[in-house]
This record gives sequence, structure tokens and C-alpha cells, in this order.
Amino acid sequence: MRSFFVIAVVVSLAASFARAQDAGDADVLKSLRLGHPRLLVLDEDIARLKRQIDEDPTAKAYFEHIKSVGDKLIAEPPSERKLIGPRLLHVSRQVLGRVATWGGLYRLTGDAKYAKRCRDEMLAAAAFEDWNPSHFLDTAEMSNALGIGYDWVFAALSDSERRAIRTAIVEKGLKPGLKVYQSKSGWPTRTNNWNQVCNGGLTVGALAIADEEPGIARQIVDYARKSIPIAMKEYAPDGGIVEGPGYWSYATNYTAFYLAAVQSALATDFGLRESPGLAEAGMFRIHTIGPLNRTFNFADAGDGVGGAEEMFYLARAFDRPVYSAHERALLATNRAIGPFHLLWFQSGGETKDLPRAAHFRHVEVATFRSAWNDANAAFVGFKGGDNAASHANLDLGSFVYDANGVRWARDLGPDDYNLPGYFGKQRWTYYRLRTEGQNTLTIDGANQNVKGKAKIVAFSGGPSRTFAVADLSDGYAGQATRVTRGVELIGKQLLVQDEVEADEPVEVVWHMHTDAKIELADEGRRAVLSQGGKRVTAHIGGASGAKFEIALADPPPAAEPNPPMRAKASRNSQKLVARTQEKTKRLLLAIQLVPEGEEPVQRRIELLKNWK
Repeated sequence: MRSFFVIAVVVSLAASFARAQDAGDADVLKSLRLGHPRLLVLDEDIARLKRQIDEDPTAKAYFEHIKSVGDKLIAEPPSERKLIGPRLLHVSRQVLGRVATWGGLYRLTGDAKYAKRCRDEMLAAAAFEDWNPSHFLDTAEMSNALGIGYDWVFAALSDSERRAIRTAIVEKGLKPGLKVYQSKSGWPTRTNNWNQVCNGGLTVGALAIADEEPGIARQIVDYARKSIPIAMKEYAPDGGIVEGPGYWSYATNYTAFYLAAVQSALATDFGLRESPGLAEAGMFRIHTIGPLNRTFNFADAGDGVGGAEEMFYLARAFDRPVYSAHERALLATNRAIGPFHLLWFQSGGETKDLPRAAHFRHVEVATFRSAWNDANAAFVGFKGGDNAASHANLDLGSFVYDANGVRWARDLGPDDYNLPGYFGKQRWTYYRLRTEGQNTLTIDGANQNVKGKAKIVAFSGGPSRTFAVADLSDGYAGQATRVTRGVELIGKQLLVQDEVEADEPVEVVWHMHTDAKIELADEGRRAVLSQGGKRVTAHIGGASGAKFEIALADPPPAAEPNPPMRAKASRNSQKLVARTQEKTKRLLLAIQLVPEGEEPVQRRIELLKNWK
């Protein structure tokens, strides 16, 4: 989960963070709600939820699911401190899931067995030698877990049990956190997910014990509320996050924990709910999930769609019932129901009238679809962006494409975070992160500029045309003078058009990773992709000398075996590429992907500058 990409902005952010710490402020705990429970879900929320469980079949189904999970987990032994690589994160998340499940069930049912098992889990984690502060996400999530449990089952704990859990929160969570805050560097100054997760987890832990340990709790809450706005700016202007859909969910989940905690415990959100773009954040999740319930998984993200409990929080906080409607529809198929899906449950809303196209301007990502609520609809995700962003791959211009129930162009996703130098100097040696491992262009076989940026310079969401054009030139600085790519969804057909200009002749190769079987036809001018009994045909237009080829994805280099496909194997080791037979200074390449059953749309190729 760690990233080195934000180093360029740390100095200025650290300075603003330091200035914020020096400012005098009123006591942040002056409005602390006394007694327990006071975090995230108040007793009046529990009373409302009980009525919903009685009246709403979906709420009842969620309750029964969580109860079944909680009952089965009771027989499991308490979590143990076992690292994977440098991380304890899987254990922290396990403790959080268990504590929230049993704590929530205790509050809903009053059954002491849930409080007892929640207590045992917390005492086991409290006895760990530490919560692995060297990878501070682990510490923050464990602080969140024990803060929630301490608050929710407080009445069922003895004095000695409370003291043991409270001491662990202070010594293993808050004090290590305080050291980081006081260093005026690291995650408190960052714009990425570490900021929200660490500030959110520590704030929950601090507020859980704030009446008994007011000194350190006050410091943590004060530091956090001055640090977290740095990351909240990333949602502007329209809710997207440069780290991709997976880290959007992680960061936004902890944003929800943070806001719900301070609102419930302090009756304030410190003005953070007014952060530009936050109210629209749920639309980023909705638009980056295609009709097959697979994401446009740019950056270090897999394409699977898990649960996002924060969608229910956002739905209530901003009166956006479409967020909860979309999340409920996903849960009906993937059953990734978490405890906060139940505890923050929201009914109402529908998605059928949403726009079919979206452009997220800070992220520079566009998505298009032919229809909502149709598994056979066409879907395109297209990316400009910033190669130096946190968790970025060298993927300017990359795209994914779904049609007729199949993902034809896929993003390979991340590799193993424990590979040597994955977040360091060896990052761009791994195929899945290199430019050749993306659905974009390579020029003379080189990677894109690692600091390159690409802006979407033209966008149309319909109804007459649905397209986006990105200027990729900065990504190929030193390789070409101008590179632009346009993608257009025409019904269910996808047109990908590239224009390249260079001072000297260059070799340009077009890459598309696919799980489909590939067959070439018409001497390489056509390629037929087949998968799951469906077919798509790719046609080359524009560059008369270009031909399709079948190439290996992640070919081993001459010196050392390249581990990405071996560490996380692709379902198919081939990709479709197109290249001209000779190097060129000028290239116009138009490739059209046509699903079976549709006639290729025939029209004159027009330059991207004329797409309007």
C-alpha cells in the first residue's frame, strides 16, 4: 500500500501542515459526547436500523448474513501477530472486520456471546508486542478496530479489560502516531490514501478513550483534523482519486470512518463535508465499474469489485440515494456484505437514469457505456492522467473494453507488492507496470516518461457522439513531438485512433491485452478475438502498412526472468499488437473493434483535432 510517488509534493505540504500545527485553536474535545457508545453509530441509529430490519427485506437479509458470518467466526481462534513481508495489515483488517461484526451484533441483539468474543479479540490484539508502526497503515487500522470495539462493548467490559485495551490504544496506536505527526513529515503531509487511513484510524482510537485519556486524545484529534484536508483536496472537482478505483474505496472508507466518528462524538465535521468533490465521490465508483461488475482498474488495482460500505455513508451524508442503490445492486451479485453495509444501511434510489458518460477532470479518466443495468452493454474506460501519481503505472492512453458480456481489452493490474523494489528503483522493470504492459502505445520499445502527464482535451458524452481525446505528448517526451489518442464508442463498437509525429523515424507499437483467443486474417489487417462463445473483430484503418500480430505478454528478458506473470499469472499470455512495417515520422492509426452481430460503422477518418 506504500508509494514513493508523492515525494515531489511532500515539501510544500509539510510546510503547510507545520504552519497549521503552530496555529492556536480551541479545545477540540470541548463538545465530546460523554459515555458510550459515541462512535460512528449511535443508539438512535441502532433503533432506526432495527425498524428497517423489520420492514425492509434487504436490510433483513443483510442482518441475517452478518449474523451468520459472526456466528461462524466465534469458533475461530483470536487473531495472531503474523507479518506477511513487512506488513501486518491483513491481521489489522481481520481484527477490524471481526470487532465491527461482533460489536454491531451485540448492539443489535444484546446477546452477550458477541460482546465476549469481541472482548477476546481485542485483548489478543492488545497483547501484541506492537502494531507494526514501521508500516503505519497496520497501526492505524488496528487503532480503528480497537477504538470501535472499546466503544461499542464498553458496558460488557470489566475495569481491568478496559484498562488493557485502552493502554494498548495509547501505547501501540496513539503514541507512535504522535511521533509521526510531530516529525512534520510522512503520511500526515501526503495526498494519498495513507493520509485518510492513518488520520481516520487514529481519530477513532483517540475518540474512543478521549474522556479517560484526554491529553493524548486531544493532540491526536487536533493533528488529524489539520492533516486530513491535505488529502481531501484530491476529491476536487468531481470525486475521482488518481490512485484508481481500488484505492478510492480504501481512502473513502476511512474518510467515512473519520467523518462519522467526529460527527457522532464531537457533533462537528470541522467543515470537511464541504470539501469540493466529496459529495460527488460516489459517482467515481459508479462510473468506473462496467456492466460485468469489473472495474477500470488503472494504477495498482485489480478489476474485481468488492463491497464499499462508504457508499451508504455517502448516500446519507449527501442525500444521494443513487449511491446506495448502486451498492445494493452490486451486493445482490457479489455478496460482499460488510458490517457497515448493515449498520449504515440505506434504502431507495435507482441508477437507470444516470449519464452514460463521465469525465473525471483531476484524474483525467473518461468512461462510456451503451446502457445501464445491462450485462451485455458496451463499456470503455480511458485514461490520461499523471505517471508520477501515487500507485500509477506508465499507462497514459490505456483503455479497457467490455461488450456482449466479455471484457475484450483488460488491464493486467498490479503485481506482488513484496517484489524487490516494487515501490522503488526497480518499479519500472516489472512488466505489469511498464508501458508495454498497458493497452497503449510504445515508441521504439521505451517506457513513457515517468513524470509524464496527459490531459483529456476533448470530451463528448453524447447524444450525437461519445468520445474522448487525450494529448499524450508529455508522456512520450524525447520520443516524439506529438502523440494524441482518441477513443469513441459507436453503439457497441470501439474506435481507437492514434496520431504520432516525430522528428526522426520511430517504431510505434499498439498494445491490447486480452484473455481472448486471437486469430489473424487478411494478411494481418484483421484480427478475430473469441472468448466465451462470443467474438469481436478488430480492423486496421489509417496507416496502410500497419498489421496485427500476436505477441507474448510479459516476455522474459534476456538476463533475468521477469516475475510479474509468474507471481500473479494472467489468464492468457498473449496480447494483440499492431505495428507498421517500417519506422515513420508521421502515423495515423485507427483500430475499430466490432462485436459479433454488428456491421462495422463506415465513415471517413477525421483528424483528432476535428473531433467535436
